[in-house]
Amino acid sequence: MKNLKDKTPDIEDLWEENLRSRYPENGDKEKEDFRDYNDPARDTVREFYRLNHLYQNYDFVLQKKEKYTKLEKRKMGLWEAVEFLNTLVDDSDPDTDLDQTQHLLQTSEAIRADGHPDWFILTGFLHDLGKVLCLFGEPQWAVVGDTFPVGCQFSQSIVYPEFFKENSDFHNPRFNTKYGIYEPNCGLDRVQLSWGHDEYLYHVLKEYLPEPALYMIRYHSFYAQHKEGAYDHLMNQHDHSLFEWVKRFNPYDLYSKSPVPPNVSELRPFYEDLAAKYLPDVITF
Repeated sequence: MKNLKDKTPDIEDLWEENLRSRYPENGDKEKEDFRDYNDPARDTVREFYRLNHLYQNYDFVLQKKEKYTKLEKRKMGLWEAVEFLNTLVDDSDPDTDLDQTQHLLQTSEAIRADGHPDWFILTGFLHDLGKVLCLFGEPQWAVVGDTFPVGCQFSQSIVYPEFFKENSDFHNPRFNTKYGIYEPNCGLDRVQLSWGHDEYLYHVLKEYLPEPALYMIRYHSFYAQHKEGAYDHLMNQHDHSLFEWVKRFNPYDLYSKSPVPPNVSELRPFYEDLAAKYLPDVITF
């Protein structure tokens, strides 16, 4: 994901390909059936996670939450926000020219086709809007990528766990035990996760959507938990119940993309009406 003029490899596409290779929709498929990350793609993903794991520590997360959860950056209507996000179109990928609106619609239309509730459909359309953080000057490693708790020991289930050895929290006795600063089964609402578009959009929309939708938005990149179960010891029963919705959402996020673009002009009235049911006319980012 990058500015239109930026010709560097697109880390969001590489990250999502990496996710699909780690978590194939059909668990019986072999890893070699999926894209192999030869240079420079594999090196790009590794460098992304090296930076992510180096800088995403407890203090960094608190600083970003203090900066962005005040929601003082911009006021926009929903479609204005989507079109704003379209300035991050990937023009380096020869296989697709879909903009962010079309990516969002592919997810939401797949959810709609399966007959899910209207708030679930809207969540599919909204879930990546937090990536406007890139347009506010944040580096990609602070916007996309797998999310994980900070303030406690980094799980070996997190992608590229070896890179955490350079993170200052790795050597801090306050943070490097199993529970760190948290109590057993304290609940995820009391746990600080690495900063990115998931946590940011949760704060933008938390007053407007049903709780299952907010869990999908807030935790859809928390793969160490909803794919590996690595943080059961911090979750309470309420979290486990709501994570069933996160797991339902995940396949639509990872596997609904196709090179055939949806018809935005035809679909826009439906999504404008749907958004009007749940969201204010102007959203504060």
